[in-house]
Amino acid sequence: MQRKAYAPRREAAPARGIRPRASMVYVPVLVAGLLAALATGCTDDSGAKGPAGDAKPGSGTQAAAQPGKYRTLLEPCGSVGRSTLRDLLPGVTGLPETQQRKALRGSAASTFDTDRRVGCGWRADSPDASHTLSLDFERVVSYDPAVSDSDRAQEVFLKKYPTALRPASTPSGTAGTGSATAGPAGANETAQTIRTEETSPSSTSSQSPSDSSSSGPPESTEGTDEGLESDPADLEPRILDDLGDAAFINDTLTPAGAGSTAQRRTVSVAFRTSNVIVTVVYTEQSGRITSVPDSKELQDKARSLAGKLAGKLGG
Repeated sequence: MQRKAYAPRREAAPARGIRPRASMVYVPVLVAGLLAALATGCTDDSGAKGPAGDAKPGSGTQAAAQPGKYRTLLEPCGSVGRSTLRDLLPGVTGLPETQQRKALRGSAASTFDTDRRVGCGWRADSPDASHTLSLDFERVVSYDPAVSDSDRAQEVFLKKYPTALRPASTPSGTAGTGSATAGPAGANETAQTIRTEETSPSSTSSQSPSDSSSSGPPESTEGTDEGLESDPADLEPRILDDLGDAAFINDTLTPAGAGSTAQRRTVSVAFRTSNVIVTVVYTEQSGRITSVPDSKELQDKARSLAGKLAGKLGG
């Protein structure tokens, strides 16, 4: 029996189009790429980041203006204490307990964005007089990286309330056209109230000397300005230097007539602290034709409330 000659077995040639694996070739490339990425990430880190939420748009190379001090607003209906409300709304004390609680609770104004604007209003009536109070808080945000929130708020303040730019000699008595707030929803109409007062014609500057020097009450004041006296200079509309960053007070007396048998006085105090604008509108309508709401009393109460609100804001 013959044995066949042994021939060494050859490895099969790789199929055409298939290349040997090159895993070992790619490993150094991947390692080098990872090292380069890590080095780039370390050198590109810019450090501190700006605030979120109200961040201003713009390129990273341009320094953004200072953001506003305030990111939130006070809860408007809870910003005034019960004792203060009873002082401002004396008619509340004559109401039953349940009605007192409802009146002191106030009515929140409807706004589109409560992060940017809120308000609240109160009203109380009595046989002697009716009183209304409204508050408006607005937080201003600048979307221009070159303009700070505070600067933008000042622009809004002066545009919204140009009365703040008037000279101190401006007469305070103006014949308003229904500018007083009519109820709890008055907080939402504060801006319109101020604008109406600013465009109303003067009612006290044209009085004759005999009108202002009369010692007794007039026989009839219905439909006329007779019997009204100009307020002292220190009670006229003026800029306030001791309230916030900018502030002014306006005082409007609406005489009887034009559909009303009682005289109404509206005192408005508006101030800005950083990027928040606050407006207080306090109104008294007397229950008798011959009774004129006291300007000093209403101004003192409105200014006192504005000062308390500024204190709560920290401004």
